[in-house]
Amino acid sequence: MSPTPRLRAVPATLLALGAVACFHLAFLVPALGWLVVGYLGGLWELRRLPTPRQAFYSGVAIGLGVYVPQMSFLWSIFHGAALPLWAILALFHGAFLLMLNRVGVRWGDRWAAWLMPVLWCGIEHLRSEVWWLRFAWFTAGSCWPVSLEPKALQRLGVYGLGFVLSLVAAQGLGWLRETDPRRRRRSALGLVAGVAVLLGAALWPPHRPGGSGDRRVPVVGLQLEFPSLPDVLEGLDGLVRSHPEAGLLMLSEYTLEGPPPRALKDWCRRNRKWLVVGGKEPVVDPAPGTPPAAAAGPEPATGTPTATPSLLSAPSLPWKRSSPGKERFHNTAFVLGPDGGIAFRQAKSRPIQFFDDGEPAPSQAVWESPWGRLGIAICYDVSYRQVMDGLIRQGAVGLLVPTMDLETWGAHEHGLNARMAVIRAAEYGVPMFRVASSGISQLIDRTGRQTATAPFPGQGEVLAGTLVLPASGGAVPPDAWLAPACTWVTLALPLVLLAGRWRERNPHPPAPAASRAA
Repeated sequence: MSPTPRLRAVPATLLALGAVACFHLAFLVPALGWLVVGYLGGLWELRRLPTPRQAFYSGVAIGLGVYVPQMSFLWSIFHGAALPLWAILALFHGAFLLMLNRVGVRWGDRWAAWLMPVLWCGIEHLRSEVWWLRFAWFTAGSCWPVSLEPKALQRLGVYGLGFVLSLVAAQGLGWLRETDPRRRRRSALGLVAGVAVLLGAALWPPHRPGGSGDRRVPVVGLQLEFPSLPDVLEGLDGLVRSHPEAGLLMLSEYTLEGPPPRALKDWCRRNRKWLVVGGKEPVVDPAPGTPPAAAAGPEPATGTPTATPSLLSAPSLPWKRSSPGKERFHNTAFVLGPDGGIAFRQAKSRPIQFFDDGEPAPSQAVWESPWGRLGIAICYDVSYRQVMDGLIRQGAVGLLVPTMDLETWGAHEHGLNARMAVIRAAEYGVPMFRVASSGISQLIDRTGRQTATAPFPGQGEVLAGTLVLPASGGAVPPDAWLAPACTWVTLALPLVLLAGRWRERNPHPPAPAASRAA
């Protein structure tokens, strides 16, 4: 077999630029979502760079080209600290291209073509879900045009979709470039298999068509960023006047600086309304022998004003130790019932890194609401499949998401976060009601279609509509097991490659002549 020709500098540069351009066009223009295959195909071709170092640095350059333009808002949040954050994310592209290069050199293009989807899926899942600095935006599957065709996401999941798209890219380019008839047929079979899976997922009828068992819940939400308690009560009064039919009201994450005060509970009792509101619940370490109820802390005083949380005023860096007396709390969504009591509470499972965003939730449950089981996730939780899968497995038929995105972060960041909500609703086939402090608030149906939105910036904007809940819960896509399996293979592959290289450098010495004669 003739060796694969190595890439020179100019073609490699053009391929890298083309890959970055394909990603952005696919990500930003739904009708051009198919260009994500060109993005992955560019990475596949760049495996042919002459040295591992060149492959790694080219991958890092492509990663920077993907992340920096889409995440320029990090500069306004972190300033100079945004540079290492961009670089760390770009390292995953570098690691992927480095491993693909080594597989191609050591085992040949056939192995590289079949391992590419495994490595890509493993790298994306590792970056998004596994390690401490998790970041799940800008996966290949997120380029899929949900507004045009959501069923592929529901059938495959966002990581599974990336797996299939990378398979199509590698096998398709292998088929185009291959001259040996036998290898060309193998590539053609791989290409046909990938396209068949993609088309089958996109065209097969949905899991659950709408039916008479659906429940229709009138909902209304109000966008308020760091309001005072009088502002909250006044805003809720306005919602009741303008939408008296709404059975469920929702305010954003961090609407309250603490647990719901008595004035808010009294409002729910007077108006006979269900209310979901974000606040902070202190973490109190009980003394030995203290009953849990006694350790929960006192009831907040009537009329306790809210204050601007310290969440975004001063990012807390991981290498900067907190003071011993620093407040410990859970970023919590409280459900207040028509009787004025707290019917349910759920803390945030994935606090935002670098910020004083509370401690992770100690447990996760669904709310047994009057309309069925509802999962409550808080803002950034929606980005993570490991968080959201748990709610769906518990039978959630709908999702409620109080969110806080600061207005100062800009419209692009708000749009990116809202995009993740659309992807999750389409993946699971369940509707979502999401209220953000300053937009973009969304009412999303089970197909990922936004039926109502409230704009950014939008202080005081109202989002109202009907949350159509299916009779049964959503479904977790099969990439829930595929992506972790690919991650294990991806983590093991460097060890296998290093072991093979060590054996080449340390061959077994030839047997002595006497042993050979015997």
